[in-house]
Amino acid sequence: MEFSEALRIAARSIRAHRLRSGLTVVGMVIGIASVIVFATFGASVQAAVIADIGDTNANNIFVTPASGDDGPPGSFSGFGQPVFTEIDVERLREQSGVEAVVPQGIVGLSTMTYGEQTIAQRQATATVPATFTESTLVSGEAFALGANETVLNEAAAGAFDRNVTVGSTVELTLASGATRTVTVVGITSGTRGGFVSGFGEATPRVYLPADPFYEATVESPSVGADVRAYPQVTVVADPNAVESVTEATEEYLTTESDAAQLVSGETEIRVQTSGDIVDAIQQVISRITRFVTGIAVISLVVAAIGIANITLVSVTERTKEIGIMKAVGATNRDTMQLFLTESALLGTIGAVVGVPVGLAVAWGATRFAEVGFTIAGDWVVFAVGVGVGVGIVAGLYPAWRASKVDPIEALRYE
Repeated sequence: MEFSEALRIAARSIRAHRLRSGLTVVGMVIGIASVIVFATFGASVQAAVIADIGDTNANNIFVTPASGDDGPPGSFSGFGQPVFTEIDVERLREQSGVEAVVPQGIVGLSTMTYGEQTIAQRQATATVPATFTESTLVSGEAFALGANETVLNEAAAGAFDRNVTVGSTVELTLASGATRTVTVVGITSGTRGGFVSGFGEATPRVYLPADPFYEATVESPSVGADVRAYPQVTVVADPNAVESVTEATEEYLTTESDAAQLVSGETEIRVQTSGDIVDAIQQVISRITRFVTGIAVISLVVAAIGIANITLVSVTERTKEIGIMKAVGATNRDTMQLFLTESALLGTIGAVVGVPVGLAVAWGATRFAEVGFTIAGDWVVFAVGVGVGVGIVAGLYPAWRASKVDPIEALRYE
């Protein structure tokens, strides 16, 4: 039997049972669309995060205290322990190839008031002017150390009914209950000096000068006096010297620094580049995407069972037709081809409809999450291949069963 004839008969059979065939195709569409949605959304989030980190922090070297166990790159279980003293910060600045050193600490807040409106604000970031660059400042300038000034990100400036502008004054209520009035000297779209700053700007952030707002101090082992200490330091290296600066930073911090003597026994100094962070994020997102997409593949298995069921029913209903076909010369191969074509056609229809549906839903999800749309091409090909393959595999047994029908018994079938 020619393939075109088998295709025509299969299409006729599907049209003759529109509701049953339609429901089977819907199951296949849901399975394929689910795979594409989860895979594409995961790829889009991964691309957005990596692009943000790579574009804004490509030459940043992040230094934090972290658990000394064999945790994955990018884990900061010891984050929050202030061990990097101002002595360490100054010595890091003196290294060859270093453009800036950005320490960061946390100042506890409870509220922020502008005009007659008060909003909740749990914390502010205490840092230095080098955190801000001309490319990230939307308006104004960086604050000065020792001044009652602040820089807000765009989300914080827009958190009030009347947007905060440069020159405005806001009142901060500290976690201790004390209040401080500060002048807004800059609005920023991002910062350097924090591995989350590149893609966390949707959250309102308040930046304050470490002097006078940051009060965490420790006794410096090198000078024997109390100095400020920070839980995170970012070394901004010359783009052409990232590797050498990373090695020098790690050598200093793990041997000669105050931090090396201040960390507890279960904590180590972890030095990571932007590339390390990107790799860690890629691994995590990829694993989550594979897991969630794997769950979606289960719906394809359910759809395969539906195709197998409808093909088996079709074989039973058309037993007499099979007998007539064999009586007029159809071979077992012709009969098997006919039913395999029907099941493959159902799978193909599901794939053809499922791909655009999946891409449309994934596009909507990326719009909602406000990330770029990145098609997971490998997964789309996989979903289409599985959809068609599932249709063929699901039809194998029913087609084989149809080919084994005895024509004499089939002609007697009522």
